[in-house]
Amino acid sequence: MITSTTGPQPADFADVRATNLAVVLRFVREHAPCSRADIAASTGLNKATVSSLVADLIDRRLVRETGLTENRVGRPATMLVLDGSPYAAIGVEINVDHVSAVATGLAGERLLTWRRSFSTGDSVNQGVASVGAIIRRVVNRMAKEERQVLGLAVAVPGLVDVQGTVRLAPNLGWRDADIGGDLAKALRDPGFPIQVDNDANLAALAEQRFGAHAGASDLVYLTGEMGVGAGIILDGRLRRGGLGYSGEIGHVQLDPEGPECHCGRRGCLEVMAGIGAVLRKVPSPAEIQIEIEESVRLARAGDADTLALLDSVGRSLGRGVSVLANLLNPEVVILGGYYVPLAPWLLPAVHDELSDRAIASEAGGCQVVASTLGHDAAALGGAARVLDSIDSGRLPGGLSRIP
Repeated sequence: MITSTTGPQPADFADVRATNLAVVLRFVREHAPCSRADIAASTGLNKATVSSLVADLIDRRLVRETGLTENRVGRPATMLVLDGSPYAAIGVEINVDHVSAVATGLAGERLLTWRRSFSTGDSVNQGVASVGAIIRRVVNRMAKEERQVLGLAVAVPGLVDVQGTVRLAPNLGWRDADIGGDLAKALRDPGFPIQVDNDANLAALAEQRFGAHAGASDLVYLTGEMGVGAGIILDGRLRRGGLGYSGEIGHVQLDPEGPECHCGRRGCLEVMAGIGAVLRKVPSPAEIQIEIEESVRLARAGDADTLALLDSVGRSLGRGVSVLANLLNPEVVILGGYYVPLAPWLLPAVHDELSDRAIASEAGGCQVVASTLGHDAAALGGAARVLDSIDSGRLPGGLSRIP
């Protein structure tokens, strides 16, 4: 016997409504202040549906009304903007010598920015305990401000698979570590999702959402720490690769006769153009900032050796950027981390190499710029990833679609 239905099943209806709520919320974020009629005209949803969805978002305190506007044809309209005052998104970056934490509101406004010294200790468990203590303080601060934490995303410098397992973080000494699961236990099952990703990936998300080139569909972020990694956004989406290991440009070989890299190969981009190539000695993690400041001081003073060194590093970096330009044709390549203070001396050489080595004329329109987000870009990107999950339908307050 064949049976038929005349309408959607409840689960289907809930999924469609959650998707539509996310569509409306995203439209308000991108176009506020806007009216219900603006939303209906741009999304194709009928006016009654939009009114119902907006009422739901107002109840959840995700959207609020902000008065009337008369600068339009017809009757004055009630305008809508993001609310989100009861909510917070948290991003954390674990680095060799520090942990950065950022909390933002729904619109991306910073609620908290912390940077704390950090040591991994002798084991992953000790490192997780230290990071967990910092996160607990951030969560407690948000609780005092009566904000519900929507989620936490943690940036780690290393190979992180698509399930969020840290397969290899050589600078931290971590291998095959379930950092998300361990943090959930350390935080005693906090009641919000915990995600883990590569630091370059999350920094790229921060640039796309908050940076000087926000909204760019094709963007690459290069970390400027002791290692060099790439976060890649193509066609508006972060690209992680089949297992999550994309972006390891630091181990593209530039010169088979070059200096030995810690990976065992010779002439990798990381050893020729990473921050380690700039430093006159191999400092402890705590001394890197001091050494970079000294390099900047010498460059400003016109020290010939320093200028020659930065030119050489910039040319090696430009060769790596030209690989990205030829392979991916990004709109912009953004230099982050310790590259930022050195950018005035690195960028001219990078531009020269890119111009010489890119196949397309004018490098296919690719720009190379220094980040404006500072050293906490990856932590900010963690918050951006949480906000992206809200945009995708994981809404607080009940009805949610699991992406």
